[in-house]
Amino acid sequence: MLAFGDSITHGGGELQWGVALQSWALWAARGLGLPYTGYAVDGARAEDVRREQIPAFIERTALISARYELGCVYVGVNDVRAPDWDADAFAREFRIALWFLAARCERVLTATAPFDLGRPRAGAVKVSELNEAVLSAAAEIGALVVDLRSFGARNLVMSDHVHPTAFGQIAIAERALAVLERDGARVAVRPSSLIRYETTRWNRLRGDATYAYRHAKVSAGAAAKVAAGRIWPG
Repeated sequence: MLAFGDSITHGGGELQWGVALQSWALWAARGLGLPYTGYAVDGARAEDVRREQIPAFIERTALISARYELGCVYVGVNDVRAPDWDADAFAREFRIALWFLAARCERVLTATAPFDLGRPRAGAVKVSELNEAVLSAAAEIGALVVDLRSFGARNLVMSDHVHPTAFGQIAIAERALAVLERDGARVAVRPSSLIRYETTRWNRLRGDATYAYRHAKVSAGAAAKVAAGRIWPG
């Protein structure tokens, strides 16, 4: 598997009930029994995939002519949350990434973005523009799409309403595997069957309290930025 994208595909972060936060794409590769090659970078936008990640792949890969079973790209969260969001520019850059993967991979997989994205919220109109660009490019190229438009839950997404938790990454991977399986791919194992964890009432209460505190802090900061006329680019 070959993967491009931002921090969501790069992975990494806090443990959740002792489960490491790994990339959804890496979990999906494990589910398919495929070796994984990732070039995703934290904070990346669609332009960065074209200008940095694709050239990095070309320069570093040991077998430039090799073909991949699956190519993945999930990007746009940082684009759509930025003050300079440009739907047309995103669509152009995103299409380039998909075509690059399509030329080297048997299957190409991408994903839409959740409507409840970020604090302050990116906004339903902008997220709809993002998702329309993703769906249009995927249809043009024949890429598979993981629908994350309604994705989100206390245990699946962090308090910033952007980054998946460890369980959230696994949930995205299993959605991706379901899409691939319907397309004829062989799924060897479900990522959720590969983890082991235990919870206690005290740990659940402590986790809920920590989440509530962080969520309140993020929401207060977002409200202050909106009041001041400033929105950060995530």
